[in-house]
Amino acid sequence: MTDKRCDIGLVGLGVMGKNFALNMADKGFRVGVYNRTEEKTRQFIEEAGHRPIEPGYSLEEFAGILKQPRAILIFVPAGDPVDEVIGELLVETEAGDLIIDSGNSHFKDTDRREESLSEKGILFLGMGISGGEYGARHGPSLMPGGSEEAYNRVRPVLEAAAAHVKGEPCVTYLGPHSAGHYVKMVHNGIEYGIMQLIAESYDLLRRCLNFDEKDLSSLYAGWNEGKMNSYLMEITAKVLDRKDDRTGRPLVDMILDRARQKGTGKWTSWDALDLQIPVPTIDVAVAMRNMSDYKQEREKAGRVLSGPSESYQGDRETFVRRLERGLFAALILTYAQGLSLLRQASHKYGYRLDLEAVARIWRGGCIIRAALLEDIRSAFHRQPDLENLLLSPELGSEVTERQEDLRDVICTGIGLGIPVPGFMSALAYYDAYRSVQLPANLIMAQRDFFGAHRYERIDSEGTFHTEWEA
Repeated sequence: MTDKRCDIGLVGLGVMGKNFALNMADKGFRVGVYNRTEEKTRQFIEEAGHRPIEPGYSLEEFAGILKQPRAILIFVPAGDPVDEVIGELLVETEAGDLIIDSGNSHFKDTDRREESLSEKGILFLGMGISGGEYGARHGPSLMPGGSEEAYNRVRPVLEAAAAHVKGEPCVTYLGPHSAGHYVKMVHNGIEYGIMQLIAESYDLLRRCLNFDEKDLSSLYAGWNEGKMNSYLMEITAKVLDRKDDRTGRPLVDMILDRARQKGTGKWTSWDALDLQIPVPTIDVAVAMRNMSDYKQEREKAGRVLSGPSESYQGDRETFVRRLERGLFAALILTYAQGLSLLRQASHKYGYRLDLEAVARIWRGGCIIRAALLEDIRSAFHRQPDLENLLLSPELGSEVTERQEDLRDVICTGIGLGIPVPGFMSALAYYDAYRSVQLPANLIMAQRDFFGAHRYERIDSEGTFHTEWEA
């Protein structure tokens, strides 16, 4: 019986869990599965066919079919469900066993769980997974953090199940504690920013240049063939090409303009604010999803508040070229913000992140995978201590050479009354980062005036206070 026990266990047979179980089984690993709903387990076993997947219809039975020391993946929604499953597993596990939280958990919850489980001798990994249903089935990007001993135990399984780019698996040990879930959180923050920028480019083309969905789909597909090759650009072209089965109209036109969110972008902004790291494009992306939720108010405002004509009078081909170049610059600036946050958070939380490795595992499987990540990886390979992507000679030049295009896109949007806050925030980040002098000296003088908060001088060490009305 021992030889037939499962290499790894998986709890939670939702969309992600069942697809990842099939993925591991197809790579030759024997997988034990459990779901609270027995019927779902039975249905999955029928779906799995002759694959090496064994069911446990109770947690006791599930624990018994796993090789010891056990390794168990959890695929349940973040929050209380994770704690509930861990609590149930503790009854059936023992010191030396490994639990892996594969959901979108908040990194502070991961730290708490690791500390609690370590007191019981249980190893723990917090592992971010990106790639959605397709990625889970065919190869996602995996972002594990926690015990390195624990990672090495399951490394063969994870490397086999992950996406591969140029023969390299899109998984690596990222660092201790909550490093994996933190990297996944920032990945999602960058995702928010990129999606906002693409949406703004779509809005400009649709409202100002009157592109129809067929032309838009063709344009984004073309952009995907060049420097902006990426998963999000690819699916944008496909989305815009899809017709609605009910009406025959473009499906995107039938979708309500109210964007939902699960919180990871907001978490990125929150922690960046706590660490005092500017990520304005991510912040704006979160804010614009919030703005989209005010649908009824926006409709009311649209009837009473006026703006300029949305009709573009310039040369269309020139604007499209500038939009392509400006969008690429904004994408680099968004990655720069996210990776700057990872660099600073790594120092703050002791993650010891290798940003070249982060860029490497983001090249395949995940939602923000893009050709650009190969250049980002190369930049960190040449300069492991690179403070910001804008200080990379190659990537900094890419943005600098396109800054006039980005400025033109923003001016066009402003002149036509089309909101482009993502583009604006990206450019503001660039201009602020390259500014040797910012007006923060005036802010500090104001703070000292009304609150005696003191200020520093350019010619002396220490802090100073002035009696401004003396």
